[in-house]
This record gives sequence, C-alpha cells and structure tokens, in this order.
Amino acid sequence: MPAVISSKRLMKVLLLGDSCEDEYIYGRCTRISPEAPVPVLDYAKIKTTSGMAGNVCLNLQSFDLDITFLTNKEQLVKTRFIDEKSNQQILRVDNEEKIRPLMIPVMTDSFDAVVISDYNKGYLTTEKIFELVESASCPVFIDSKKTVLPNKENCFVKINDVEYEKLQHECYIDNLIVTKGSEGCIYKQTLYPAEKVNVYDVVGAGDTFLAALVYGYITTNNIDESLMMGNRAAAIAVQQPGTYILTEEDVQKILY
Repeated sequence: MPAVISSKRLMKVLLLGDSCEDEYIYGRCTRISPEAPVPVLDYAKIKTTSGMAGNVCLNLQSFDLDITFLTNKEQLVKTRFIDEKSNQQILRVDNEEKIRPLMIPVMTDSFDAVVISDYNKGYLTTEKIFELVESASCPVFIDSKKTVLPNKENCFVKINDVEYEKLQHECYIDNLIVTKGSEGCIYKQTLYPAEKVNVYDVVGAGDTFLAALVYGYITTNNIDESLMMGNRAAAIAVQQPGTYILTEEDVQKILY
C-alpha cells in the first residue's frame, strides 16, 4: 500500500535559508608533490550543484511540491577535491561573500508548510526564525545550526547529534528530531531505525531527510510514517557521491 495518498493540487511550501554552490573536482591521486608532502590530484572531471538550502529545494521539488524559495543573493561556493578511486576528500575550499540578513516581512498564511534550512551563514537571524514560527499557522520544519531555537506545537526541529550537543540546555523543544546517522533518528525518546546500506558519501543526507519528512507530514499528517520516509530518503542519498537529488524512481521507493 502507498504511504501517501496523492493530492489533486500541488502542496505549497515556503522554504527559507542559506544556499551555496557545491563544486566537486574529481581526479586520481597517484603521487606526492616534490614541493611539499601533499598529494597531487590529476584532474578528471568537475560537478556542480546547489547546496545547503538549495539542495533542500531541489529535493522538495522531487516530490512535486510547489516551492517558494527565499535565499541569499550573495555567492557561497564550497569546492571539494576528491580522489575518485577512494572517494576520499583531500581538501575543501570555501569562498564566501558576507551575506545580508533577510529583513523584509514574510507572509506565511498561504502555505501548507514553512521550511527553514539555516546553516547559520547570516541570511536568517535568530529573531527572524522566531518571528516566522510565531506567525505561521501551518506546520514549520526547522533544520538549524543555531543553539537557541523556538518551541511551538506546530514546529518540528531537526538537528543531528553534533548540533544536539551544542543546543543550549535551557532550550527545551517538544517536537525535537535528532538524526543519528546509520542508526536512524530519535523523536520523543523513540528510535526510528534506518535501513542498513553501504555508505558512500554523507554530504547533503540531512537535507534529503528533511525534504522527505516535510512531504510525508503535509500529505499524511503522520509523524511516525514521515520520519521513516526521511530515513529511507537519507539511505538512498548516502549511497551516492556528493550532493544528491532524488529521482522519480527514488521517490517511489520512499513512498511504498
């Protein structure tokens, strides 16, 4: 039986957050530089895709959702140099312009969900996140690296193990989802186990989890099923190199 009953209309999602360009430079490392004790990468190919909130956007679109995306205009580029034989990342170079914060009022009342993908690069202030949550009557999903986050009945906060340790102790969140890599995720002291797969690359897996979680919840209103959908989406993503965008075939595997 399908996990989700299709809707006759496109569900509308407002997505806000920092985005970047993920650039992957692949090659082979077969020797050490005579100039310094570092590997020499013989260039083979380059791949670019949208990262951070941009990756969330692309994966939400994989579920045929109608996305309104508010993000930074300033350029952020993450360049990763990778040995394609071992898939070992040799070096990452970040080129970041200073991001101006979102200052304009944002209307949320026409959306089925609000998604905040906050990499703490400056586009969304803590005050703006609290303002968005307070104004929204629809479900709000937050994935943030900030240490103070809102707590509201219609708000789900998704963070990973490392982010959980940094969360301020006085910051109590009822609907807290903690992703735990290959173990799955924890919600309200219950572990939702992940499928055991061969992990190739974990970059962007949390974004993929978030997209599937959002789609699952706004179409089923069932958080348990939505969390398992998130786990299935992340399991697909980690088997692929680099930032991954779910295909139509992937979506069918997630829903059934």
